[in-house]
Amino acid sequence: MANTESADEFFALYRYTPSLPLAAVSLACFSIITIWHGTRLFQKRAFYLTPFVIGGVFQSIGYAGRIWSHYDLNSLPAFIIQSLLILLAPALFAASIYMILGRLIHTLRGDSYSLVPLKWLTKVFVTGDVISFLTQSMGGGIQAAGSLELYDIGEKVIIAGLFVQIAVFGFFVVTSIVFHRRIIARPTQQAVAGVVPWRKYLWILYAVSVLIMVRSIFRVVEYVQGNAGYLIRREYFLYIFDAALMFLVMVVMLFMEPVSWVKLDKGDIEDGMLMPGFRSLSTSASNPGRSTGE
Repeated sequence: MANTESADEFFALYRYTPSLPLAAVSLACFSIITIWHGTRLFQKRAFYLTPFVIGGVFQSIGYAGRIWSHYDLNSLPAFIIQSLLILLAPALFAASIYMILGRLIHTLRGDSYSLVPLKWLTKVFVTGDVISFLTQSMGGGIQAAGSLELYDIGEKVIIAGLFVQIAVFGFFVVTSIVFHRRIIARPTQQAVAGVVPWRKYLWILYAVSVLIMVRSIFRVVEYVQGNAGYLIRREYFLYIFDAALMFLVMVVMLFMEPVSWVKLDKGDIEDGMLMPGFRSLSTSASNPGRSTGE
């Protein structure tokens, strides 16, 4: 018992040898689904999904780093790669998810139903996401120095970044629910016309938001326990509450098809809330002569 307590006083990159099969399967899964999302992005010019695809790349490289660590347990570069990239990927997923809500509200002409003024909605959530991303990046960089003291400092910084992520996601879910309830109670012309499957898309946003929030809460608990904590000593928790959940996020997002969304008119692009590749049928809905079948 005394030996275990003494060992816990020292910083260790890993408290186990990273599993090669688990890392290899994760690398394969994230690589395949990232290529899938990336192909859709370029085919349909859905550039609001760019952060999401980059997040998938982060996940893939991160698990490649764990394969490296399996063969070289004391490699600091391998540890930094897997630690930082797996940690930061969900913040990139979140950036695309936040942008989708603003575009959906705009497309349905439900501006007045938004809890946050539409011109600020995307900016507020993406700004919060950037703060979370940068804070976690800074904390991960501090931890990468490799000493127990700096690890503890970086740990606190990462926890702060994760709390920002949880708070922003919580507010995002509340904003989505408020909009959802209001547009059901008083549907707009575009909502009634079904120009987009907005109910399906809102439920997709709820699903991925919950998955990322659960993962972030797991990470907070993990970092609060410290370098010798119960969770960080057991690799399977990482795959259950991080890898599996983030892969599910990428799977669920495949059901949000950008293929059915037509190009925007100039007014939609110029208002700064929408980007090419995301459908806006406001003009089409008001002008039946225009085709909506693209």
